[in-house]
Amino acid sequence: TTRTSRTIAVAARASAFKSLMQNHFDLFQLPARFDVDMAALDAAYREVQGRVHPDRFVNALDADKRVAMQWATRANDAYQTLKNPQKRAQYLCELNGVDLQTESNTAMPMAFLMQQMEWREALGEARAQKDADALDALDKDVRMERTALLAQVGKQLDAGDFDAAAQGVRSLMFLDKFGDEVQY
Repeated sequence: TTRTSRTIAVAARASAFKSLMQNHFDLFQLPARFDVDMAALDAAYREVQGRVHPDRFVNALDADKRVAMQWATRANDAYQTLKNPQKRAQYLCELNGVDLQTESNTAMPMAFLMQQMEWREALGEARAQKDADALDALDKDVRMERTALLAQVGKQLDAGDFDAAAQGVRSLMFLDKFGDEVQY
């Protein structure tokens, strides 16, 4: 009957809203770990998008269209976060109650700061001399450091050491910013 179908639709929307509130890993039925099976993530994303894509709801009620749009947006955001290692690391820290304090906590280990100073000096010299080989070498060094740090952060996250991982994520943010400067 019409009343029953409306009740079911309202219940479905409430259930959909509750599901929207789940974490990104749950949305794609993946374990909440740094080490993510990318093929499984891609397949899960396609499956969720296949169910909620707004094109499937062109003849639906406006409320159902809104829910579908919310789901599609949620799935896109979750996918973009989980497929990017740095965003995934940041998300895992936050999911486990660690505030990265990216705006207020800029304290870094002395060795990291010294490396940054050396790289900045090398960048200035390479630019002043218009030395493309030096810029390429610096870019390679930064990418290698980032790869090593990302692996370390991944191990810390999967071991449950979220505070140490948060420091590593903040360091990665510095490296990414500096890497962007090297590219220009």
